[in-house]
Amino acid sequence: MNQKPKFIISGGGTGGHIYPAVAIANEIKSRYPQADILFVGASDKMEMQKVPQAGYPIEGLWIAGIQRKLTLQNAMFPLKLASSLLKSFRIIRRFKPDVVIGTGGFASGAVLKVASMLGIPTVIQEQNSYPGITNKLLSKKANKICVAYENLERFFPKDKMIITGNPVRQDLLEVADKRAEALSHFKLDVTKKTLLVLGGSLGARRINQLIAKELDFIRSQNMQIIWQCGKLYEEEYKQYDGKEGVQVVSFIDRMDLVYAGADVVISRSGASSVSELCLVGKPVIFIPSPNVAEDHQTKNAQAIVDKGGAVLLKEKELDEQFENVFQNLLADASRQEQLGKTIQTLALPNATKDIVDEIMKLIK
Repeated sequence: MNQKPKFIISGGGTGGHIYPAVAIANEIKSRYPQADILFVGASDKMEMQKVPQAGYPIEGLWIAGIQRKLTLQNAMFPLKLASSLLKSFRIIRRFKPDVVIGTGGFASGAVLKVASMLGIPTVIQEQNSYPGITNKLLSKKANKICVAYENLERFFPKDKMIITGNPVRQDLLEVADKRAEALSHFKLDVTKKTLLVLGGSLGARRINQLIAKELDFIRSQNMQIIWQCGKLYEEEYKQYDGKEGVQVVSFIDRMDLVYAGADVVISRSGASSVSELCLVGKPVIFIPSPNVAEDHQTKNAQAIVDKGGAVLLKEKELDEQFENVFQNLLADASRQEQLGKTIQTLALPNATKDIVDEIMKLIK
């Protein structure tokens, strides 16, 4: 095999598409330090900052998704798509990749479409239990499709699919050994249980509203809270930081320690979050975002709930059911243990290595 293989990796729009892309790049580099890796993203999205921070070059396409209502953005879509296909063609012709990898988002659609037209091997990494339209369209021409959930045959050709799981942070593999360090790092009270609230990097408005409303109730259960409110909501909710037993942060750097210190987790159910929570094996209440394509967060959570690995509460159920569901879970130690053990059996800790194994098989 060529000792200086070349790869284009495309994915972005949200952390859920960017993190797997960077994890795949890091694994390729660890095996082949001479490998040449170029990222391609959407020119106005967060990958244009996140990818260079991870140490990789990136080129941006003028692309955006179709809105669900009539807007100027939609009218511009055909022009943006044509522009992105043309720029993708130029990038691929110039860079000459051995394999092109897509982790989702509209930029990856243009890049993988052009690569397959030019006869270059392509790999799709689908994070969700319900694929988005871009990956469904690309799957017919892709060489390999790495998935994280079972029963995706109705969306993708069965002979191309491999269940690998989603790339996750390797430092989450040993969280059970970091409990003491976590208690010290977050200055937690050892006599209380800890609730970890995760709303994703930007934050989740409805989860934040729920926690603000139920703060006294949660603390009355002898609980302390680490509340990740997201950067969009920091100004609004930082007033609660410093109240007895409450820490409010917009972002958490040491996810390994925060998981180690948590006894119960309330979380959105984006693909990356679900994969991490499977790995760390804590009792989880999923509150899916209803504002995502094809309602995929509900489907991600439901796939875990159907195996007996988590609790699912929809946003519209929170006012009526939250206190009851939360109190019942806290009162039942054996159920907490069972949920934690069951969700951990669904983890696929070698996902990144397995995905890169599949990519390497395509290099001539």
